[in-house]
Amino acid sequence: MPISCPRILIAGTSGDSGKTVVSVGLGRTLSAQGRPVAAFKKGPDYIDASWLSAASGRVARNLDTFLTEPIAVRRSFIDNALRTTPAEPGGVNLIEGNRGLHDGLDEEGTHSSAALSKLIQCPVILVQDVTKTTRSAAAFVLGSQQIDPDVNIAGVIVNRVAGARHEGVVRKAIEKYTGIPVVGAIPKLPAECRIQSRHLGLVTTREQTGIDDLIDRLAQVVRDHVDIDRVLEIASAAPLLEEVGIRSDGASGSPDGGGRRSRICYLSDTAFSFYYPENFEALEEAGAELIPVSALDATTLPECDALYVGGGFPETQATALAGNTTFRESVYSAAEGGLPIYAECGGLIYMARELVWNGETFPMTGVFPVTIAIDRKPRGHGYARVLVDGKNPFFPEGLELKGHEFHYSWLADAGPSADAGPSADAGASGRRIEDDSRTGLDAGASGRLRSVFKMQRGTGCGAGRDGLSRWNVLGTYLHVHALGCPAWAQGVMRAAERYRKD
Repeated sequence: MPISCPRILIAGTSGDSGKTVVSVGLGRTLSAQGRPVAAFKKGPDYIDASWLSAASGRVARNLDTFLTEPIAVRRSFIDNALRTTPAEPGGVNLIEGNRGLHDGLDEEGTHSSAALSKLIQCPVILVQDVTKTTRSAAAFVLGSQQIDPDVNIAGVIVNRVAGARHEGVVRKAIEKYTGIPVVGAIPKLPAECRIQSRHLGLVTTREQTGIDDLIDRLAQVVRDHVDIDRVLEIASAAPLLEEVGIRSDGASGSPDGGGRRSRICYLSDTAFSFYYPENFEALEEAGAELIPVSALDATTLPECDALYVGGGFPETQATALAGNTTFRESVYSAAEGGLPIYAECGGLIYMARELVWNGETFPMTGVFPVTIAIDRKPRGHGYARVLVDGKNPFFPEGLELKGHEFHYSWLADAGPSADAGPSADAGASGRRIEDDSRTGLDAGASGRLRSVFKMQRGTGCGAGRDGLSRWNVLGTYLHVHALGCPAWAQGVMRAAERYRKD
């Protein structure tokens, strides 16, 4: 049955155009008006999604047609979108795009914000940085309009205008040559209205001080310089959406239907905060009891059946992580004892022997006998695809996985070279990681370090390899989304269940 789903996609003509300022400020403004706001981030970005969550007061979701099949993305949007009902009148679904509107995987714009807008029939408001431009701004908007006429660009917000005269010329040019209304004109903002950024993008909401005050300032910017009523009119004019099925709530209880639920700890603090809500939901639907733990404050790892370590910024918290010796030792002991541990990116760093950051060396858990260093430039950035070609605790061999990677770190030293089996170069040191993909060894029984992923797209650990495995631990630079990778939650739950029964 078609449903009413007021929605708007805030896209940019390029990266750093100002779409996050607009999206966050708009989310807080509408929420402050008493309007329910469901926020979404196009693409795999964790940090922007966390800012949208803080602004809207509801958990923001990621929509990505590479990580997840398009039909599943559409279903996820409909399942999580606010539907206009008497219980929640005036609800708005707010989506922030990524990069430029038409920027995607290739020259066709595959997996772009424009492609998402067509998939969910969503009108677009284009945010354009007009620094040192006037009439040329209209050419940019006209080109965005004509390159794909099926994209409904319903409004433009010009950003970083230099004054009233500048705004007037730009506004008249855009509206004259494109017929698209300019619904906002934002001046250059002072430093106190800017979200801090660093090597991996924006500072996370868990690390930003005075976050509510900052979001309130951004909301004031939007109220002062954006025509909110026009934005709401555009959102309300979005066509009805046809439902494509509702996601099952899943089963409760343990996977075998009896006994206590599998207890899965996950690290949650300023060092580790990159988690998709769907990943947690998939584990809970499969019967897991999730237990948050801080690697900064907890003295030991609680009793559990598996540990999930997401990405984040362990390098910025390296002193505190290294200083929590008892917790690091408890993680190592648990891993040595066979505890299943799934570690992504920042989690992979934490599993290393040591981390080198800004010329200093910090001890980590030592589960993997490798040194990981942080570079000044990205070592891996973008969508990635791997083939599972070695035995490991979570995935069957032969499975292809899709995800994304974004890391400045690299394996600077992978320990002694292996004497047997195929091997993969671990980094500039020339030392090697053993690849047991053909030895037939059980992943849980072996204390040797192995690489179990073959890169089909992306960088991973280098030399075409990723996925380090030792004991029942798997560390990878690949971030996966549970809706696009059902095998992930299934694998974690199977490993937890085996460990619980042993």
